[in-house]
Amino acid sequence: MKILFAASEAYPIIKTGGLGDVVYSLPRALHDEGMDVRVILPAYRSVLEKMPHIHVAGWMEVTGAGQTHSVRILETTDDHLGVPLMLVDVASLFDRPGNPYQHPEGYNWHDNAERFTVFSRAVAQLASSSELLDWKPDVVHCHDWQTGLIPAFLSRQLEAPKNVFTIHNLSYSGIFSHEDFVKLELRQEWWSSHSMEFFGNFSMLKAALIFADQVTTVSPNYASEIRTPGQGYGFDGILRSISHKLSGILNGIDDQVWNPQTDTYLPHKYSVDRNYLAGKRKNKEALLNKLGAKDAQSMLDKPLLGLIGRLVEQKGIDLLLPIISHFVEHTTVSFVILGSGEKHYEEALQYLAEQHPDRIFLTIGYSEELAHGIEAGADVFLMPSRFEPCGLNQLYSLKYGTLPIVHNVGGLADTVMDANEENLENGTATGFIFNEPTPIALQHAIDKALTLYPQTNQWRKVMRTAMRENFSWDLSAKKYQELYQQLIG
Repeated sequence: MKILFAASEAYPIIKTGGLGDVVYSLPRALHDEGMDVRVILPAYRSVLEKMPHIHVAGWMEVTGAGQTHSVRILETTDDHLGVPLMLVDVASLFDRPGNPYQHPEGYNWHDNAERFTVFSRAVAQLASSSELLDWKPDVVHCHDWQTGLIPAFLSRQLEAPKNVFTIHNLSYSGIFSHEDFVKLELRQEWWSSHSMEFFGNFSMLKAALIFADQVTTVSPNYASEIRTPGQGYGFDGILRSISHKLSGILNGIDDQVWNPQTDTYLPHKYSVDRNYLAGKRKNKEALLNKLGAKDAQSMLDKPLLGLIGRLVEQKGIDLLLPIISHFVEHTTVSFVILGSGEKHYEEALQYLAEQHPDRIFLTIGYSEELAHGIEAGADVFLMPSRFEPCGLNQLYSLKYGTLPIVHNVGGLADTVMDANEENLENGTATGFIFNEPTPIALQHAIDKALTLYPQTNQWRKVMRTAMRENFSWDLSAKKYQELYQQLIG
């Protein structure tokens, strides 16, 4: 089978979030299953700068907003992805500073509607003919709203391949004005509540829901949640109506990158079968020393809670802020936090860290090395997200024996088993779950973890169970392979 992955980002070439990780890991896993997989991205300036060798496969004319663009299709010899990479090159749209979606000063590019419409048109044209590349996919796998128009454009092609669309986060839905719709010369019959029109605007994500052959999202529980008014962002009715073609396939993790047995960022390697207690302890000491703890030795037997993520309401940072002082003042708990986000959350955390410099270790920004160090060195990982389509950090935490505390939503609910009495007794517990997105519910979950922490044998048993969980991409890749096979018969 030939599969073309169309996306707006892919780690390590260009990444702003979890989408980039998936577009890196899933094609590699499918390739390992014997499939012929290629990835196509926009030719952003920062991507072209990383490409040592580029070949112009051909040119095509693509309609934009009131003009026709000459589009170059580039083939690269880049091996970062482990599969062939192609680029859609339109200098006027993609040769810019900043990230894929925003100006360096933080506001969205004014012409994002045109940028990703041109990209989608080019991909659909390319995928429907083998003339340019002497290669035609059986399935085009599209990811998030930036590729949402591809299924619609494929529906107009005579010999179009099948297509799959994956929702990574429904809250980002590619909504643009009717004026943009007209300028982009989209088909008039698509301006309908049964098609792309969405409350007086048009949504690229809705276009994909309507026109895709199959729709997936990144966990089974999230696939159910988004069909409800509470988490459907206005799309719940549409998602219920396409239930026959909607499924949830859990994301995996790249265990070549996230594996305590081989992790190049860790000063001390360990695994569930070898040295996991000593390994965790040594990495905890190394982490505390790196963070500047005055007396790391005295902190080794006291709980260290870690958090890595965006400092925004969705990630539940507002649930943690009101209760940190309680734990610092009344328990022996310490916190290590890595992330960035909304200014007022950053400032609130900075104030707390200044008040408690030996108990709250804060790094604003992101460091891959520190992220790995936290996963290995912390005892507990906090992930109080209000919603979480899949989540990756709880999967890393399980792998590293760092017991996660999670809100009972989305992929968090699919992957963590609560350390309640029944699960502790039958040996299936892997972490701690709270049900309501409130500070008090999170506080109770942390209290529950702190109660179990001194029970050494029980804690170690939960650690071992967590570390033996298998969330590699191999399992998910097989499910996608089955889905592709069903599509093409």
